[in-house]
Amino acid sequence: MTEEISLRAKIIYVVLTALFVIFLWLGDEGKQPMIYYGTELQHSVGLIDSEDALVLQESVARNGVVAYTPNYVMNEGSYTVNLKYISEQQGNVLELWEQGDKIAAWPIDPSENETSVDFTLSKDTKRLQVCVNYGGKGALTVQKLSVEPQGLFYTDTYLMIVVVLLLHLAGWWYIKGGKDRIPQGMLLDGCVIVAVTLLATTPMMQTYLYNADDLCYHLARLEGLKDGILDGQIPVNILPEGLEGNGYMNAMYPYLFLYIGAFLRICRVSLAFSYKVLIFLSNLASACCIYVAVKSMVKSRRSVLLAVVLYTLMPYRFTNILSRGDLGETLALIFWPMVIAGLYHLIMGDKKRWYYLVIGFSGILQSHILSAAYAATICAITALLYCVHLARDKRYIALLKAAGLTVLLNVWYVVPFLYYYFMENLDKEVLRWSGYFEQSINLSNMTQSISLYNKQYFSLGLALLGGVGIAVIYFVCERGKKLGDTDGFLLYLLILGAALVFMSTGYFPSRAMMASSFFSNIATMLQFPWRFLGPASACFTFVGAAALERSKLVKPYRNALFAMLVGLNLLVIVTVPADNNHVPYKNAGAVASKGHETKLGTSVGLFYPHEWRLIDAMDAKLTRSVIISDIGSVSVHDYKKEGTKAAVSYTAISDKAYIELPLQNYLGYRASDELGNPLKITKGEGGRMRFMTKGDGVEHRIYVRYGPVPGFVAANVVSALTVLACLYLCVRRIYGARPKPVVQGGEGGDT
Repeated sequence: MTEEISLRAKIIYVVLTALFVIFLWLGDEGKQPMIYYGTELQHSVGLIDSEDALVLQESVARNGVVAYTPNYVMNEGSYTVNLKYISEQQGNVLELWEQGDKIAAWPIDPSENETSVDFTLSKDTKRLQVCVNYGGKGALTVQKLSVEPQGLFYTDTYLMIVVVLLLHLAGWWYIKGGKDRIPQGMLLDGCVIVAVTLLATTPMMQTYLYNADDLCYHLARLEGLKDGILDGQIPVNILPEGLEGNGYMNAMYPYLFLYIGAFLRICRVSLAFSYKVLIFLSNLASACCIYVAVKSMVKSRRSVLLAVVLYTLMPYRFTNILSRGDLGETLALIFWPMVIAGLYHLIMGDKKRWYYLVIGFSGILQSHILSAAYAATICAITALLYCVHLARDKRYIALLKAAGLTVLLNVWYVVPFLYYYFMENLDKEVLRWSGYFEQSINLSNMTQSISLYNKQYFSLGLALLGGVGIAVIYFVCERGKKLGDTDGFLLYLLILGAALVFMSTGYFPSRAMMASSFFSNIATMLQFPWRFLGPASACFTFVGAAALERSKLVKPYRNALFAMLVGLNLLVIVTVPADNNHVPYKNAGAVASKGHETKLGTSVGLFYPHEWRLIDAMDAKLTRSVIISDIGSVSVHDYKKEGTKAAVSYTAISDKAYIELPLQNYLGYRASDELGNPLKITKGEGGRMRFMTKGDGVEHRIYVRYGPVPGFVAANVVSALTVLACLYLCVRRIYGARPKPVVQGGEGGDT
């Protein structure tokens, strides 16, 4: 029997929890101002005095914006800007800019030394800046500028408080009754998974957000998904505020799991912290998936836990997260173990576990298109090699079930993707900028840990190669030609992993093979051969874990090998340098820490690549204003845009004139006039929407909105019904598997 916790212990526990929550609340930076001394503002001219102020003299012979803050991704709400200065002449102005447009301005009074102004944002901003405009006459000294919220910049601290309270509730449930429901072994394995997850997340546990190659694009996706949800799009195919409000195609890059970060953004969590939560969850999901997948094939608990450590802490994952900033591949790596385990069970394991393959392939497809292509290719090759096994016991039926369910679950995303890929006038050729072979890696790097100071650094790591070594010993020295079905599949995984690694190195004759148009077409689309390291690492993890369990030669050394491999992999964390600045605050006088600033997207920014733009939609051709063909024939009275909906009114005296709206003309948009009659949308300059005018001299209105596209709606319905059916069958199986209580009848009655 468990001893009852004393009242004194309960009181102490509640008090300590309350104190911890209070300390979190007191440390909330979301309500602190962003403060910049003159020297900390971005500036093009001027001198810095002894008090860190920016001094501008008339001798600079320049006027206009001379000092400004970084770009902010800021939530809607009210804010206050405070400027301390010394001004000799009139003409200096404090300005507010958003995505290249000045949205507010306040004169700087030379008779005062400080000005404080309030402004309100009616919607979230993407590139908000506070600027100091120098009039060009007299001296101007900018001493300090601050931006302060009248509420909160973000709600990160309150999210942490909610998580802490939920963890305490989970602990209370475990003490009260969950202890008897969760086996001790499962609890211990869960603790190991959580510990490895936290260890894998430690490089992100800094006050700021470390920049990486593609990070700015994935931050733009998070922010755009939030805007799309608020616009009423489910699912979100167009990022409405992308490309300076012109809209950006979202359907071409999988985004299902990014809805988590988008939901946090709707709850006003900062962009940086929302991204970090996604990384934490990807680490946790990777540990859980490799645990479930390997446990279904390997009996040894030690081998299963080794696989968790090897896979979750493998160098290639950290390279993707911290150096490349490739969120898509990071998410796809979660599900590779489920694909491998699913193939095993379909071919020779428990064929009732065919759903492993559904989970694995669906997860990869909803994370990264190229990884899904790899997975599909590997599944096809494996099915061909093991076609005889699939014919046994009619296992091909399970394979057909897996394929059919995968299609039904993912048709909601696949249909828009294929529609836009083949029907839309997208600039797809920019994807082929890499020649493939020049991105190959040196085999000598495979034994080392990662380094963020070298962006082209890729490795398998010593620990994973140690597992491969154990597998080689097992197959060469013990098994020989006597291979059972499971050993044969493990040998196949070992050969597959080795082949994938070989194809990523400079020893693979990719340069010579580029002469083949077939190979060149595929290779330039794949871009980077190092992408093969992800599935190769997954294969090696399975093989190493299974070999440690099966090998009799290494049996006396299993504990030592386990400790050595785990220790080597833990050292990967030590070799992940994030920044030479180990102190979170820039200086003692600044209220804003480095993390406080980057949580609003500064130093990282948002970026929309050229891959999924319409042809000719270059940055130089983007505009936020309505374009008219002839100023003498057309007059535009007003233009309003909200999300993917827009309206413009105009008067024209010529039927040959046209107007172009600052909206990218993606398929799926439709337009109508003030009477509800449909209007034809034609292609304008820079990918914009063009409308021919009615030259009757009467004011007309054009209404534009995106969707709904009937084919997309049908696909959404199919996937939604499939999900509901799966949930129903799962619930039915869970409750149907529970033993029914036996009711004792009375004397002379039925039992």
